[in-house]
Amino acid sequence: MNIQVYYLVHVLSVILLTAFTFKAFAAPQPEKKGKVMMVTGICSLLTLVAGFGLLAKLNYDFASGWVIVKLVAWLGLAGLSGLAYRQPNKVGFFSLLATLFVAAAVYAVYYKPF
Repeated sequence: MNIQVYYLVHVLSVILLTAFTFKAFAAPQPEKKGKVMMVTGICSLLTLVAGFGLLAKLNYDFASGWVIVKLVAWLGLAGLSGLAYRQPNKVGFFSLLATLFVAAAVYAVYYKPF
C-alpha cells in the first residue's frame, strides 16, 4: 500500500480518536456509550495498524524510545473514553490526562528525543 495512505489513515484516525474521547468527556451519557465506544475502538485499531504500517514502510526500529512513548500515549488515550462513562466525576482530570497524552505523542513523533 502507498505510504501516503498510511499517513492519512493514521493521522485521521488519531484525530477522530481524540475527538470522540473528548466527546465522551463532554457528555458521558449512558445511552450514547455504545456508539462512542464503537467509534473509539475502530479508530484505535486503525491508529495501531496504520502506525505500524508506517514504521514498516519507513524502516524504523519498532523498539525506539519515541515509538514506545507513542504506544503508551495511544493506550492511554484509547482507554480514557471508557473511563469517562465509569467515573463521570473525574472528567476534568481525564481531559487533562488526554491532553498530556496527545502532547507527549506529538512531541515524540516530531522531535524523536530517544
